[in-house]
Amino acid sequence: MSDLKIEFYWRPGCGFCSALRRPLMASGLPVQEINIWEDPNAAARVREIADGNETVPTVVVGTWSAVNPSFGEIEAAVRKQAPELLGS
Repeated sequence: MSDLKIEFYWRPGCGFCSALRRPLMASGLPVQEINIWEDPNAAARVREIADGNETVPTVVVGTWSAVNPSFGEIEAAVRKQAPELLGS
């Protein structure tokens, strides 16, 4: 079993974050929610991924990362990085 978690970077008041959070939480996948306004290191990580911007939602799955991905894109990344998390 993998110890991989989906890193979900968000901030309060972000409608895109709320929209993506719903299917993520319903999926049963292991998700680590990280508020970039409470964690300066997380904000710096998002800037690295998002070309210097603090654009959220930003999601990291293993070596894959994306800014404002769809849930389908996240599922595809999990399928490649840790397919056992999806079950059968």
